[in-house]
Amino acid sequence: MSTHTLLLLSQDNEQYHALLKQAYLPGLTIVAPKQQGEIQAALPIADILLGEPVRLKPWLKEARALKWAQSTYAGVDTLLTPGCRHDYRLTNVRDIFGPLVSEYVFAHLLSVTRHLRHYREQQRHHNWQPIPYQSLQGKTMLIVGTGSIGQHIAGTARQFGITVLGVSRSGREAPGYERTYQVQALNKVLPKADILVSVVPSTPATRNLFDAERLSHVRPGVIFFNVGRGDAVDETALIQALRNGRIGAAILDVFATEPLPADSLLWDMPNVIVTPHNAGYSFPDQIVGRFCRNYLKFIEGKPMEGLVNFDLGY
Repeated sequence: MSTHTLLLLSQDNEQYHALLKQAYLPGLTIVAPKQQGEIQAALPIADILLGEPVRLKPWLKEARALKWAQSTYAGVDTLLTPGCRHDYRLTNVRDIFGPLVSEYVFAHLLSVTRHLRHYREQQRHHNWQPIPYQSLQGKTMLIVGTGSIGQHIAGTARQFGITVLGVSRSGREAPGYERTYQVQALNKVLPKADILVSVVPSTPATRNLFDAERLSHVRPGVIFFNVGRGDAVDETALIQALRNGRIGAAILDVFATEPLPADSLLWDMPNVIVTPHNAGYSFPDQIVGRFCRNYLKFIEGKPMEGLVNFDLGY
């Protein structure tokens, strides 16, 4: 039987190592380095890498035996920048985060529409003052990006009686959506949305997708979520739209620069919620399940789950 060497390059190396040792992975040697010297010693023989994209990237050029890298994130844009090698198979963990991101969106959507922060403040002051609100039922949500995460959000939205529209590169029908459109139709669809959710990946086609011109088409007062990639949004244009009321509230988990710089105006805007890119966390037990299935496919020469197209960027 052929043998393979897996080099772990994750912030959760010990957890991954313990979980992988319990799995049936024939012919696999696992290296879980604790020091940089151990990484450099393993690189010449490691034909498989597993870890967060930002931790994989510095070692790609030295991984001379590399045949496959398993990202522990769905977004792999860090590994697609100019100059990065593309002569190996790269798989991500898309299709895992849908339930988590859906929970995030609706936790914050309900908090905003039911004024939970205001009531908490009123409670501190012993102030009994009802605040008018509207039901989510009958509202329209537009989800830009109709893949696995978008489909989970759409399914949850329908349970609230929300009409769900979708926009994607192809415009193909997808589960949970009343209707889907191609990106070219985005400006015409934006005025229909009470809630706008961006779950697009980072690609040349999505960078600054939401610029000033695009945001001029949204329905005034729209609630905007970005749970995809930060570079899809022109933050200067977003701040202006928040200031003038074009966007009523923004719930932002991703940003053009991360961590979000301390001097960003977004931190202190009253109609903005900032979270530290954690809407969907990569739980090691889920990642290991994906890796194990992919490893068996890898040694059998079968198509792998989450295979990234280097040209498309996802």
